[in-house]
Amino acid sequence: MNTIAAVATPPGEGGVGIIRISGSKVWNIADQIFQGSEKPSAAKGGTFLHGRVIDADGKEIDDALCLIFRAPHSYTGENTIEIQGHGGSVVLKNILRCALEAGARMAEPGEFTKRAFLNGKMDLVQAEAVADLIHARSDRAAQAALEQLEGSLSKQINALSDRLIETAADLETTLDFVEDELPDDVFPTIGTQLNKSLQTLEHLLATWDEGRLLRDGARIVIMGQPNAGKSTLFNALLGADRAIVTGIAGTTRDIIEDGLVLNGIPLRVLDTAGLRDAECEIEREGIRRARVHSESADIVLYLIDTSVPTSAKDAEHLEKLDSSRTLVLLNKIDCRDSTFKFNTPNIQPLETSLVSDESVSELRATISKKLGCVSSAPVHAVISERHRDLLAAARNELTSACEKLSGKEDETIAFASEHLRSALEHLGQMTGRIYHNELLDNIFSRFCIGK
Repeated sequence: MNTIAAVATPPGEGGVGIIRISGSKVWNIADQIFQGSEKPSAAKGGTFLHGRVIDADGKEIDDALCLIFRAPHSYTGENTIEIQGHGGSVVLKNILRCALEAGARMAEPGEFTKRAFLNGKMDLVQAEAVADLIHARSDRAAQAALEQLEGSLSKQINALSDRLIETAADLETTLDFVEDELPDDVFPTIGTQLNKSLQTLEHLLATWDEGRLLRDGARIVIMGQPNAGKSTLFNALLGADRAIVTGIAGTTRDIIEDGLVLNGIPLRVLDTAGLRDAECEIEREGIRRARVHSESADIVLYLIDTSVPTSAKDAEHLEKLDSSRTLVLLNKIDCRDSTFKFNTPNIQPLETSLVSDESVSELRATISKKLGCVSSAPVHAVISERHRDLLAAARNELTSACEKLSGKEDETIAFASEHLRSALEHLGQMTGRIYHNELLDNIFSRFCIGK
């Protein structure tokens, strides 16, 4: 493969910046642009040299270190160097320019990791974990990505594939015998094996919701009538004085958004305009936006002010929300009106007083429970959307194979074998045992340049 180069550290100023160069011409390029106590081409793998980076005219660009990685003991599996210079966009740009002028080309997004996959350093599931680890927004998300990078999910998929290969071989062997010659337990045994494989698939598919939350986070939208305590709740969840809180109705008109991490799950919390029949065009637009955001929310926190008499408007607003994604909070219970009653059926509200730390802690626990994120649960690798689609397709193929096996005729057995082969193909696409260039381009184009 030709030689690629890129800046491997984030843009901006820093103590150290890294240029990564990998490929067949790396030693020729390194000898041209780096001068140290010895030539990089002569240095041992796993060592580093101190020296200076020079351009084609011999002009010094930076005082730097050159790390030596000899194939196959490198990230890409190829001969690789990493030049560690002083952080800063100008310095790194000049070092990269020297490498490109010496014969390297600019790396495409994710191309270093793509080469690691093509050179057998990792499979596709592990390669995707690299991106997840880089973009992780919580400790729990990072730990789950690390589990996947170390092969936890790959081992499960490979074990499942190996078991299905054995099952497919057993099934196709039955085609060489007439039915009277086969042992009575052949088809029941194959059926049991397929059922075990289906259970494994269901177990893996069950990690999808957790995986989505870890990667994308959850959206929490706060709604309610004016002065119900929405901005107070917003500030309490964030633990900061983020939104303006006053006794004037309609203070919040646009969406105010901020983030936090709850039990390892990244949350985006949105404070919205109070729901009412507003005369102001700006406020009406804020209310419209609140309703739009509530439609895509993972959880809607609907606040009701209990310090005033019951309002029929709250019941009307609740009818427009998805009850399965809505938590109703009866707020200000410390000064509850004697005539207030909550009469909406099939909804179990949570009583709160946001001036109490205990109420806020209880609410956080309730949100965690509704999202299904338990802090004491062990961290494990979780599937992505691509994995979910392939696993679901494999499950459908296995289900069809089980249905065909009930016939036991050669024709139905042949159909069942075909479904098994299709299931194995879907699993192969997940780990990269089977791949095409369009799949690789789609996956690695989402990576940053330099990784």
